[in-house]
Amino acid sequence: MIEPDDTSAARAAYDTVAVDYDELLRDELAGKPHDRAQLAAFAELVQADGNGSVADIGCGPGRITAHLHDLGLQVFGIDLSPEMIAVARQAHPSLQFLEGTMEALDLADDTLGGIVAWYSIIHTPPERLPLVFAEFARVLVAGGYLLLAFQAGDEPRHLAHAYGHDIDLMAYRLPPDRIVDLLAAAGLAVQSQLVRAPDQSEKTPQAFLLARKR
Repeated sequence: MIEPDDTSAARAAYDTVAVDYDELLRDELAGKPHDRAQLAAFAELVQADGNGSVADIGCGPGRITAHLHDLGLQVFGIDLSPEMIAVARQAHPSLQFLEGTMEALDLADDTLGGIVAWYSIIHTPPERLPLVFAEFARVLVAGGYLLLAFQAGDEPRHLAHAYGHDIDLMAYRLPPDRIVDLLAAAGLAVQSQLVRAPDQSEKTPQAFLLARKR
């Protein structure tokens, strides 16, 4: 399978910024009570069902993976960037981190009780998101949960500089209602939807969708 150019570009960009990304965002969640509430609700639902482990897909340096672990989940991280994985393993040596892409997960069908994709669908062109959501549905058990976070909007952006480095990367703000429809088409029914106003470090509203595999 030939890797899409945007996947290669995302890997190169996150390899470049990995160390500084970790340093800048390591404690960001502490100042975001709405975001923590979404993760806490997800963790409680997964634990109540007892359907198995959780994958933090697009885990970066592992900060959300570690937070989910602290909430009591059996969780591991997956990311396409080897440098991000290296940072995650160094920062959280007791947790498991694997290299992989969200469009071709190296996981068996019906194996996960939950998936978190925390701002990790934003570099996938919207026309390929149905493939991503179908892959998520494939690896979730029936009744398993998916939590998505992304910037709300409806336009692409080119990132030429981020986290102190020159990069070449596209990012996509996404309309929540459209994502709800795409999830439904993949067999993932949205249970809750939150769009919060941007905080002082953000430029756009932030969207959170919690879905469940039928």
